Amino acid sequence: MCLVSCVDAEQFESTPNGNMEALWTIMDEHYCFFNEKENELGVNWNDVHRRYAANIGKEMNREQLFEFLCGMIGELKDGHVNLTTSFDYGRNWSWKEDYPANFSDTLQRRYLGTDYRIAGGMYYRILNDNIGYLYIGSFEHTLGDGNIDEVLYYLAPCDGLIIDIRNNGGGLLSEAEKLAARFCNERTFVGSMRHKTGKGHDDFSSHQQQWIDPSKGMRWQKKACVLTNRGVYSAANEFVKYMKAMPLVAIVGDKSGGGAGMPYSAELPNGWSVRFSACPMYDALGNCTESGIEPDIKASISDEDFAKGLDTIIETARELLKQ
Repeated sequence: MCLVSCVDAEQFESTPNGNMEALWTIMDEHYCFFNEKENELGVNWNDVHRRYAANIGKEMNREQLFEFLCGMIGELKDGHVNLTTSFDYGRNWSWKEDYPANFSDTLQRRYLGTDYRIAGGMYYRILNDNIGYLYIGSFEHTLGDGNIDEVLYYLAPCDGLIIDIRNNGGGLLSEAEKLAARFCNERTFVGSMRHKTGKGHDDFSSHQQQWIDPSKGMRWQKKACVLTNRGVYSAANEFVKYMKAMPLVAIVGDKSGGGAGMPYSAELPNGWSVRFSACPMYDALGNCTESGIEPDIKASISDEDFAKGLDTIIETARELLKQ
C-alpha cells in the first residue's frame, strides 16, 4: 500500500525555489520520523529549510536542482526518502553501505552447490548435516502458496531450517506476512503501526496492532533461524520483526537495515516525484524498527572463516539448530 498526494499547483511555482519549498513542505507535513532523526542525527527540519532556502540558485538547471534537493532530503539519511526524475533516482543507501556486507555470493555458492532447487524466487536445498537452507533475496514478487508448500514439504525431513534473507531489500509486505504465517500455529501478535493524522510532526493515531494468523497451508514445526545483515530492509525488515515473535525461531547475524514505514508519494510542481515513510511501525515490545532490528545471536563473517570457504553466519545457525 502506498499513499499518494499531489501538490497544489497554485501554492508553489515550478521554479527552483518553488520546487524546493514544495518538497520541504510535503516532507514537513507527512514524513513520520522527524523526532527519531533529530534524536539520532541532530537533524532539525526547520534549520534544514533555513539553510537550503538561503542557498538555492534562481538559475539552477535541472541537474543542479536535482543534486540540491537530494542534498536537502539526504540530511535525513533515510533509505525510504527518494526523489525520482526521468534522468536519475535520488537515494541514500548509507543504511547498508556504511556497514560490513556480511554476505558473500562466493561463499553462498559453496553451500548451494549447483543442484539446488528454485521455486517462486526461493532457492533451497538440504545441507550435508540435514539442515534445510532457504534463500529469499527479495519480496518484490509473489511467493506462491503452492511454491511455499512444495519447499516446506521437501525440507520437512530436515532437523532444522535456515531462512537466509541477507541483502533482501524488501518488496511486498503481503509476501513477508504470507511466509511468516508458516511458522505459527495460533494467531500471533507481532507489533503495531500508526498513521499520520495531521500536519504536525507529532500528529499520529494510536497504535494499531499487527497480528499474523497461521497459514492454512503447510507449516514448519521445528526450529528455524533467520539470517540477517544490514542489507535487510523495508518489507524484509518487517519479516524479521514477524519472525522474532514466532516460537522456535531465532534471528542470527547482523542488525537489519530498518526502513520501517509505509510509503507515501507526492509530485512536485515540475513533475518530479518524492517517496518517503508516513506510517511508523513498531515491534511487539513497542520499539520503533526504523533503524533496524538486533539479532538474537550476533554473528559476522570472519576473515578466518572466509579464507576456509565458510560463512560464519550460516555456520552459527547450523550449530544453533543442532543443539
